[in-house]
Amino acid sequence: MVQLSAEGTLARQTIFRVSFVNRGEIYEVYAKSVSQGSLFGFVEIEGLLFGERSKLLIDSSEERLKTEFQGVERTFVPMHAIVRIDEVDKAGRGRITSTEGKVAAFPMAIMGPGGGQGGK
Repeated sequence: MVQLSAEGTLARQTIFRVSFVNRGEIYEVYAKSVSQGSLFGFVEIEGLLFGERSKLLIDSSEERLKTEFQGVERTFVPMHAIVRIDEVDKAGRGRITSTEGKVAAFPMAIMGPGGGQGGK
């Protein structure tokens, strides 16, 4: 996305495509800003972008996203739910898709009480 800077020159605005898992589905959203944020363990997504509405074609998954994030200035997504973050040239259509066969759980070592010493 290109916009005019304060000096009147063209400046490129950074846009991010963020994919994350939410309630068993993959959410793909476009945003102006993505950062680690102030909440430990969360990725902060701010300035959500949605495509222009077309009277000819209505994308139900993008409409669900618009409804779910209506009035949201920024959202915090747990780091372990993030699938991918891309910097892109322009915003596309957000979507919600099924995770079936597409996303594997991140491998994690699970330690019990006693730091994995067998409870000693």
